[in-house]
Amino acid sequence: GRVRFLGFVPDDDLPALYSHAAMFAYPSLYEGFGLPLLEAMACGTPTLASNASCLPEVAADAAVTVSPYDVDSIAEGLKHTLANRDELIKKGFARASQFKWATAARQLIDLYESLAL
Repeated sequence: GRVRFLGFVPDDDLPALYSHAAMFAYPSLYEGFGLPLLEAMACGTPTLASNASCLPEVAADAAVTVSPYDVDSIAEGLKHTLANRDELIKKGFARASQFKWATAARQLIDLYESLAL
């Protein structure tokens, strides 16, 4: 297989990299939110994520989740992600769309309207 460790990548280059990647693996141990996971999903890249921290909540069923402490779990997750690309891409697009600014703004407006007397 071909795995590339790129180091720092400018934000403007990320969509092209995500779009051309076979998959995005994110076995992070600690995350505050997991924005790169959603960025990859929005670009149509199937994703694998750690089952630690907030990532399972962010990913929902749109990513394969694995233990970041278990090499065998990660290896199996990588295989599963590649074997289920089409399904994960479809679910990833749907999940990422739930985090668009327009969606968040609409939800906030709806909340305010529901609280108004």
